Amino acid sequence: MYAVLDIETTGGKFNEEGITEIAIHKFDGHKVVDQFISLVNPEKDIQPFVVNLTGISNKMLTTAPKFHEVAKRIIEITEDTVLIAHNAQFDYRILRTEFRRLGYNFERKTICTVELSQKLLPEAESYSLGKLVRSLGIPVSDRHRANGDALATLKLFKLLLSKDVNKEIIKTVIKAETLGELSPRQLDIVEELPSEVGVFYMHNKDAEIILLAKSSNIKKRVNQYFTNNGNRARKIQKETRSVTFEKTGNELIGLLKENEEHIRNKPKYNSNYKRKLFSFGIYSIPDSNGYLQLKAEKLNNSIHERIATFNSIVSAENFLHAIREEFTLCNKINGLSHAKSNCSKYDDGKCLGACIQKENVEDYNKRVSDVITKYSLNDKNIVIVDKGRDLGEKSVILIKNGIFKGLGFCDLNYQINNLNILETIITPMDGNANTNHIIETYLRKRKVQKIIDLNI
Repeated sequence: MYAVLDIETTGGKFNEEGITEIAIHKFDGHKVVDQFISLVNPEKDIQPFVVNLTGISNKMLTTAPKFHEVAKRIIEITEDTVLIAHNAQFDYRILRTEFRRLGYNFERKTICTVELSQKLLPEAESYSLGKLVRSLGIPVSDRHRANGDALATLKLFKLLLSKDVNKEIIKTVIKAETLGELSPRQLDIVEELPSEVGVFYMHNKDAEIILLAKSSNIKKRVNQYFTNNGNRARKIQKETRSVTFEKTGNELIGLLKENEEHIRNKPKYNSNYKRKLFSFGIYSIPDSNGYLQLKAEKLNNSIHERIATFNSIVSAENFLHAIREEFTLCNKINGLSHAKSNCSKYDDGKCLGACIQKENVEDYNKRVSDVITKYSLNDKNIVIVDKGRDLGEKSVILIKNGIFKGLGFCDLNYQINNLNILETIITPMDGNANTNHIIETYLRKRKVQKIIDLNI
């Protein structure tokens, strides 16, 4: 659990500043579950340059509560959380100073989004909050006011969580929270999980990931692991100390994240994960008459263009039957018919005669090219847009030159349409034959909100 906060102060000498405004958003890693926002009477004057910067004046604070009146609420909302702030050292020092004046020792673990950004966004030109969020296309209002800056920090932190592919943030927090045996709350972790699509991670006592998986219903899938009776399931139950998760908004993002996480983390109980997710391909091969054949074959080092991949010969041939109907192709040309003359679909009027050289080669090959354009990622520069994790959010997948480059989430259309911002928002991921297989297979079976062609 995190407490994302921002504090505005009077300015002045070190350790003599007073708090003028505070905003805290309690964040469970997915949504805000509580918040506290308040002006605070510092019982001292605000420095003139701070008044100009924040717009908070001495007059505005005369009726505001004093710090001792809000101290209990701050303790309650931050209890058992890790404090998140942009330049956390400053905000944490100010809070500790105020509590020390009350005779209370306020201690919390902290994470600084400046330091995180320097690690996870090494190409950023500036790490000041305003410039950084603007470069990322993150909307922000009320800059230099506690709630405006806290909300900007929260959105930045969500982005950094998605960028943290090694799960260093979560591992650090789990190590801090998980000491010794499971707490009663952790024993009931299934109830804390969402019934939504995403990827979940089972951690042992050292916070290491021992199993991960994509599921369309995280709560249901984890519950199955905890209730199964097999030897493997019992080992997983015994070793699991906590379960974290990432909502992905849709199945395709979940599949791509699952694939990447398996390669990166190599969890001990996912040892049977396939290195290659497919074993058959459909190749485009000209026949002796110049017609382009689409042949289903076991994977090989053919010089011919491979336009689609499948995990069985049956699914590859089923695809060929489907595109024959969609694009009026010929079963004999594609190796699905071994008729000595014309294929049976010619007699039905569903083949235009390529099997007996009655159809013009260029006309037939144009339709084959249409198949390749529709169903293959080869040489494409596109953005796949689909629903995100929350209402109004969209997921984006970037493909450049036919290669998967990464994925991310955004709220605004201009973030998608501006390639420079888009490339900053997405989490870079390794594109390879497996990722292309995942994306192409998904697009053959499911619809997405839209696919945008990039002019590169």
